[in-house]
Amino acid sequence: MSIGGLTCNLAVLLPHSPCRSTTANAPANRQMPIASVVMANAKKIKNNMTDNTSTWDILKTERELLASYDSDSETDLLKVLKDNSFLFYELYSRKYGIQPVFREISFGAKLRCDFAWLNDNSDGPEWVLVEVEKPKMKLFTATKKPSAELNAAIEQVKTWERYFMENPLEKKRIFGAVARFKYILIAGDGLTWSDESAIKWRNHNNLTTNIEIRSTDVFLRAIEKIKTLPNEFWSFEEFPTTMGFSKLEDYWKSYDYMNKMRQIF
Repeated sequence: MSIGGLTCNLAVLLPHSPCRSTTANAPANRQMPIASVVMANAKKIKNNMTDNTSTWDILKTERELLASYDSDSETDLLKVLKDNSFLFYELYSRKYGIQPVFREISFGAKLRCDFAWLNDNSDGPEWVLVEVEKPKMKLFTATKKPSAELNAAIEQVKTWERYFMENPLEKKRIFGAVARFKYILIAGDGLTWSDESAIKWRNHNNLTTNIEIRSTDVFLRAIEKIKTLPNEFWSFEEFPTTMGFSKLEDYWKSYDYMNKMRQIF
């Protein structure tokens, strides 16, 4: 078949194509009124929004999230996060084509991170390890110095870093291949972090250490985002909840990207 013939054959399918037969069911010059087109598109958008948000019960999730904040319960917060992967939206550097969130990654004798996921970058696998603390954890003393609780949380994350530096075989056993780690500590609320001295302290920490500190407001912002732009979360729908640690090894062993990277890192 010639290229021209193929073009014409395909064009027959188009309502206003000069190649379309005038014997088709509808006249070639018949057009839908603009108002009808707009209403149809609006209905389609509305249906898409309903479909996207039906993956999670957004209002229920919001209630449970706020309740965990009010009670200052790390346990309740972790449970909400466990069942709703979309809450991690702001923590992902890439929002589309995401990899799943894994929970309760254990290593060493007593070490464990709350959540982890893979950034499958072209320059090598970056594993993000996340520690979640109490929503209202005391962050600073009256003299504006880091509290004992904040220092302890930072030290906990540092122990992960030291452990994998000292145990490279364990790093490979657990994660398959690692080009680098990214550490995120989530502690305290946005109001406490909005103090000028707290802003300066956190900015300096994030610039000079390998531990990025975020407030628990990141989860509230995900709630607001999915209410207004639900279609932004289509990639999270593939993995609507977090996955258990027991599934981590099977995940990276079955991922072609990781098979290649395991030969390099």
